[in-house]
Parts: sequence; structure tokens; C-alpha cells
Amino acid sequence: QVQLVESGGGLVQAGGSLRLSCAASGRPFSNYVMGWFRQAPGKERDFVATITPSGRSTYYADSVKGRFTISKDNAKNTMYLQMNSLKPEDTAVYYCAARLGGYLSTIRSAYEDWGQGTQVTVSS
Repeated sequence: QVQLVESGGGLVQAGGSLRLSCAASGRPFSNYVMGWFRQAPGKERDFVATITPSGRSTYYADSVKGRFTISKDNAKNTMYLQMNSLKPEDTAVYYCAARLGGYLSTIRSAYEDWGQGTQVTVSS
């Protein structure tokens, strides 16, 4: 099991940027596929982005492609989500998730460990 703690959320105007961080502890971070999901009020928790254990390959939801960038620093046991050109519809609680080994996945149930979430609010 790996413990995950998100940070970096906040209130930003439309068009602005935020960088989320996900700090991991426990098992070796470099063994994990990592992902970001988000949940808006009254909606399902949706896939945002995912990255391989090495950090070499990534995959994004169409809604964030070209605006968000996922990355990880295995030496610091930390994953990031750089969010640019933010829109009001990006408002949600953002969660990081970990999946031991395997392939990239957009499926929530494929991830074993989750953080507590960080709120991102984009005003118009």
C-alpha cells in the first residue's frame, strides 16, 4: 500500500494556472502507475490523466488534453498535475491514485490507493 497526499488546490480565475502535487510514502513510488481523477459536486469521479511508473508515457482525458500536463519525480516520490488555461468546468475535487505495476488505466477501480483530494475552484 502507498499513502498519498494531494496539495496545491485553490481558487483561480478562468484562464489561470495551478499545479497540483501528490506526495507518496510507503512502497517504492517508482513501481506505480499513477493517475489523477476529479469529482465535481453531484457527479461521478472521472479520469483526468495517468502516467507510467517511469514517467515516460502519459494519457489524458480529451477534456484536458493540451491544457494539463502530468509528470512524476521518482526521486522525490511526487507526482504533479500542471493545469493551464483553466475553465469553470474544471472545478472539482482532484484525487491522485496509485496502481501497482501493470498498464495505464482510465478506470477508477483499477487503482488501489487514493489520496484525500484537493479542491480546485475556477471562477468565471
